[in-house]
Amino acid sequence: MKLSQFRFFLPPELIANHPPLNRDESKLIVLNRKDQTIKHIIFKDILDYFSDGDIFVLNDTKVFPAILFGEKEKTGAKIEVFLLRELNKETRLWDVMVDPARKIRIGNKLFFGEDESLIAEVIDNTTSRGRTIRFLYDGPHENFKKTIQKLGKTPLPKIHNRPIEPEDAERYQTIYAKHEGSVAAPTAGFHFSRQIMKRLELAGIDFANITLHAGLGNFRNIEVEDLTKHKMDSEEILVDQYNADIINKAKDNNKKICAVGTTSMKALETTVSITKKIKPFKGWTNKFIFPPYKFLVADAMITNLHLPQSSMMMAASAFAGHDFLMKAYKEAIKKKYNFFTYGDAMLII
Repeated sequence: MKLSQFRFFLPPELIANHPPLNRDESKLIVLNRKDQTIKHIIFKDILDYFSDGDIFVLNDTKVFPAILFGEKEKTGAKIEVFLLRELNKETRLWDVMVDPARKIRIGNKLFFGEDESLIAEVIDNTTSRGRTIRFLYDGPHENFKKTIQKLGKTPLPKIHNRPIEPEDAERYQTIYAKHEGSVAAPTAGFHFSRQIMKRLELAGIDFANITLHAGLGNFRNIEVEDLTKHKMDSEEILVDQYNADIINKAKDNNKKICAVGTTSMKALETTVSITKKIKPFKGWTNKFIFPPYKFLVADAMITNLHLPQSSMMMAASAFAGHDFLMKAYKEAIKKKYNFFTYGDAMLII
């Protein structure tokens, strides 16, 4: 398919800039692929579509406070550093993006915190905005991470164009987040409250946890019309034997497997074998899912409503069917659904 086939007009006011009061009271648009019907409910009524023995596959990655605001040595110029990935734990080496990039050169020292308690040195240029930096920190790694937690800010996508607020630290995170490593949240999971998860458990529905540390590549503009030529950034995945067995057992028993989010779906499709079994996996993926695509694991998918021409929209389109998804998006816009990070949800069955 072509990039232009995923273009649609999204009124700016439908991009949700703040989370709803209650996680599980978002709107939920339900797409039934078999009947080609669309229904509108509230997220907490999702139980109506699942039963005893069904499985929800959750991405338990945890977003870390990846944005540091600091100053450049000598000039005092204000700079923003976006922490992308820790390259070396012992030497405190990190892959980052900097803004404004033109002012940050190899050899520059950067100071963070009011008391300049954290210092970094620029080691290398990687891309136009990318840099490799080394934090000059002598203490234990645990103390270093605590310093990052203290000084760092929630990496809310820039499209929201508002200051990062204290509530973002909690709400730009799923309630089941466990393994730190993402700079982009698996937003489909935002709709799960402790109450809804307890109700699902009481109904006999089980959960399998996989980890995919989502990166900024999910928000990067796709700049080629031919989607086969687009290359996704690599993201780290961890699937252990215990959770692989949960998924495989449900598959063997013909129970529904619901991928919560495009990241969970990507992890499932990366780790599935030719026998349609999930295998334990620790490694990286740059899988790009777009139509047409044959899914081997999930029977259902929960996702948010995504921005035009985004890779997440394309993954949802591959699962729902392109024309059906475009029809649903048109209806969602008409009914004033909220899109993107803090927006409403979609269930595809």
